[in-house]
Amino acid sequence: MNAFSRRAALVFLTGLSLLAGSMAAQAEGRIRIAQQFGIVYLLLNVAQDQKLIEKHGKAAGVDVKVEFVQLSGGSAVNDALLAGNIDIAGAGVGPLFTIWDRTRGRQNVKGVASLGNFPYYLVSNNPAVKTIADFTDKDRIALPAVGVSVQSRVLQLASAQLWGDKDYNRLDRLQVALPHPDATAAIIKGGTEITAHFGNPPFQEQGLAGNPNARIVLKSYDVLGGPSSATVLYATEKFRSENPKTYRAFIAALDEAAKFIAANPEAAADTYLRVTGARTDRNLLLQIIRNPEVQFKTAPENTRVLGEFLHRVGTIKARPESVKDYFFPEAIAASGS
Repeated sequence: MNAFSRRAALVFLTGLSLLAGSMAAQAEGRIRIAQQFGIVYLLLNVAQDQKLIEKHGKAAGVDVKVEFVQLSGGSAVNDALLAGNIDIAGAGVGPLFTIWDRTRGRQNVKGVASLGNFPYYLVSNNPAVKTIADFTDKDRIALPAVGVSVQSRVLQLASAQLWGDKDYNRLDRLQVALPHPDATAAIIKGGTEITAHFGNPPFQEQGLAGNPNARIVLKSYDVLGGPSSATVLYATEKFRSENPKTYRAFIAALDEAAKFIAANPEAAADTYLRVTGARTDRNLLLQIIRNPEVQFKTAPENTRVLGEFLHRVGTIKARPESVKDYFFPEAIAASGS
């Protein structure tokens, strides 16, 4: 090879190197996050309001473009993640187990972080319903996604505890997929086919406050044996491995948001109202944020019990032996379970 050819080859290889570097930089600077409804997504609200992901990305040398997508129901969120339309999925731990099981050995979807511990209430405005055993074919139970959402899965576990594993899906026929705001309006109004709503904060509290006939039929903490992380964030292994700086910036932003909420509950309530545009009573929000049963933190807690149940009844094929199976290491560094 003569000198001219060597120089030409060097220029070509340098160009390829610069192009590869440019493509990597573009991949690193973008994160699309799907969230649903409720104050359980407050960590994301704070991160969005204060641009914490951008802040931590810049500290790592990356200008991160952050996009938030509003969806409803674990099925829609999982479809969006597998289609490549989002990078971070926000949904219940039930949908996480479903997609973790289905993508093992392929996209390898795992949990990124918890959004905190929250008690979820099954609320009914039917005076005849005192326990889940009182539901009849005349009742309809609203929740985000039938048979997939964490609410639906917890109701299945409660049914198994009452009637045995063989009847774990006994109440599935009464379930109706409905966004939390619409389900809450139905509980408050009454007189519709919706006689129950398995929701999350603040919608469950709004339903109880808005209709004197509304009562708590079931609490998720009672079914799961204590405080648990019902709503989580998850992603594909590919996104985590190809975007290390962006991924770490996201984790750091969540941790900072958790500390902010703990230190500034009133400001956190204002953030929720400002970012979501919700008309929720501010005092009600503060009661939820200050509720000792509510904890805004990123380490998952008491999640495996639901996964073991889903495996036992055959809903997922793989048995989660440890939280390490379905959460990435960063999420469980601080005693995740």
